Amino acid sequence: MMDYKGYKAQIDFDNDAGIFVGEVINTRDGITFTGRSVEELRTAFRKAVDDYLELSSDMAANTAHPFSGKIAIRVNPTLHRAIAACARREGKSVAAWVADRLSEATGVNAVKAG
Repeated sequence: MMDYKGYKAQIDFDNDAGIFVGEVINTRDGITFTGRSVEELRTAFRKAVDDYLELSSDMAANTAHPFSGKIAIRVNPTLHRAIAACARREGKSVAAWVADRLSEATGVNAVKAG
């Protein structure tokens, strides 16, 4: 995982091409980059984010700010009590339990990055 200006990137290695492939994961827009070494990848990531921010500014568009990883929701007290009971049974905080359930629903790993 890489982080730059609040943007986080997931890194994979393409064995066939022999390159690292990165994708910014906490924005709605597709930002990808590649590199043959860690340093090249880091430089490409920073350039991709900077280019994205510049392009968004040039187009007078609102840049999609990176997702923070924080979600505030309101539920009725009965549901809140039930969630807390489930979390307690599993030895987790309410936040960790909810993140696990959301991870199961979306297929995305619930482990907090960074």
